[in-house]
This record gives sequence, structure tokens and C-alpha cells, in this order.
Amino acid sequence: MKTAFITGIAGQDGSYLAEYLVELGYTVYGIVRRNSVPENQSCRIQHLLDSEKIITLYGDLLDFSSLENALKIAQPDEIYNLAAQSHVRISSDIPVFTTQVNSIGALNMLEAYRKICPKARYYQASSSEMFGNSIEDKEGTQNENTRMHPVSPYGCSKLYAYHMTKHYRHAYGLFTCNGILFNHESPRRASNFVTSKIVKSAIRIKKGLQSRLELGNLDTYRDWGHSYDYVRAMHAIVVNDKPDDFVVATGITHSVRELCDYVFSKLGLDYTKYVVQKEIYKRPEELQYLKGDSSKAREKLKWKPKYTFETLLDEMIEHYSSLI
Repeated sequence: MKTAFITGIAGQDGSYLAEYLVELGYTVYGIVRRNSVPENQSCRIQHLLDSEKIITLYGDLLDFSSLENALKIAQPDEIYNLAAQSHVRISSDIPVFTTQVNSIGALNMLEAYRKICPKARYYQASSSEMFGNSIEDKEGTQNENTRMHPVSPYGCSKLYAYHMTKHYRHAYGLFTCNGILFNHESPRRASNFVTSKIVKSAIRIKKGLQSRLELGNLDTYRDWGHSYDYVRAMHAIVVNDKPDDFVVATGITHSVRELCDYVFSKLGLDYTKYVVQKEIYKRPEELQYLKGDSSKAREKLKWKPKYTFETLLDEMIEHYSSLI
């Protein structure tokens, strides 16, 4: 029986990963940040807590002592650093905090890992946002060799953590890996992310609870997958025979406009009658196009996604329709 340690265990990816590892027979530890409304700090993993299948500890990436203490208790075989300030648009409003959590927080985690349990395997949640507007070929894709020029505080902070993870691999001989994950969503995605915002708003409009939906740039393109698929890639990266870095993506891209059209059409609505663009939701520097080339992960890890763009959105529509 293996033991895993997850930062960000209460988030979208952390909750799916915890479920998956429990299914595989792992003992799972994770840290959560104290919240004044305790239900908010564990709502995605409450079903696992009720069944006593995971153990949570209070901790924070910016509190080094809490990381050391948590690792001493868990003594994990595998570490997944998923915690972050993860909203790209908001990272421009709080760039210092974003950088502290995503960059220095990742460094704190690496140092605690190096000191407490250096024989463990380590996964860093890296991001397609690190590429910025760089593309690799005429197909417009990004792979592990594409130059990285991030265009947001979030992307810049993730790039620091990405390189530090590689540095600890080469400098100290640690089993450290990066998963360069492209956009991935699910019914557990927070409401202020564009996919959830569109789906929930469209349902509310359909039910007469809302009159319009305000969005930013409708003509940015993203490669959207499902968190359920992507956490399996995380585990495959960690249990690979050697530490390495992998792009995880569907290889299919869609615009925000196309996403709106699909969701509203599924509900029998014309999105153009309800969606309006607002400057406040646009980024200071826009990232126009992301399309991941995950051929390395598919070949070496035998990974491939089960969900499509359409089945992902269908699941989200069904989920939120039952709640609203």
C-alpha cells in the first residue's frame, strides 16, 4: 500500500486525484487552508472525509513549517503539488500574492520534500499558460520543446515553479516531474472560471433567473479536457520509470464563442441574444491560442482522454441543471 500527499486536495484536480488514488488502494493525505466557512474548505472531498478514506491536515504553501510537519506525518511515497492561486485573469489583480503562492510556495514544497522524504516521487502542476502565444508548428500546437513566453502573472509564476522542479531533479537527483496540463474542467470547477460561468448562466437564463451573461474575449481558443482524465495522467507521470515532463492535452481547440454556442444551443437558446462582452473581464495581455501536442504522453505513458469537448460540457450542463 502506497501513501500519497496532495497539496490543493480540496480543489477540482485534488478531489478527483484523491478519489482515483483511493480507488487504487493508496492512503491519501492532503493539506487544506483554514477557511472561516469550514464547508468551503472541504466541500469537494466531504464524501471521502465522511468515509475516512483520506486524512487532511491544516497547512499552507507559504508556511514552511506546516509543510515539514505534514510530510513528517504522512511520510509519502508520492507528492502532488497542485495548490495554487489558479485564476489567470485574477492573477493580474493580485500578482504579488499569485507569485508568492505559485512560485515561492512551490519552492517551499520542494525544499520540504528534499529535507523530509527525498526518496518520494514529486509531481508539479505546471500549466499551458507558460507557453503564452508561442507555437511550435504550422498546426499551432505546443509541446514539451515549445519556447515559453507567458503573458500573465499566473503563467510567469508557474514557469518559475516548472524550472525549479527541473532544477531539483538535476541538482539533487530527486524524482521530480512536471505535468504541463492544458485547460481542464468539470462540474467541480469554480463558478468564476469561464466554462462554469457559461454553463451556469445559460441554465439560469433558460429558467428565467438571469437576463444576460457578461464575458471578456470570445475569440480566444483553448484546448479543453476533463479533470477526471487529467488526474490519471498525473499519476501515470509519477509512476513512470524515470522523472520527466509531459504535455497533457486533447489536441483539439475551441473558442469561447464556440463554447457559448454549444452550451446555449443544447438548452434551445441563441447565445448572441444574451452574451455581452465587457472590458473588465479581458486580460491586460491576451493569450490567443492554445492547442496541446500530447503525443509524448500518449506514446510513453499510454494515456489518452476519455472525454471530448462535447461530453465534458454535456456532463456540466446535466450537473448544474439538477442544482439550479
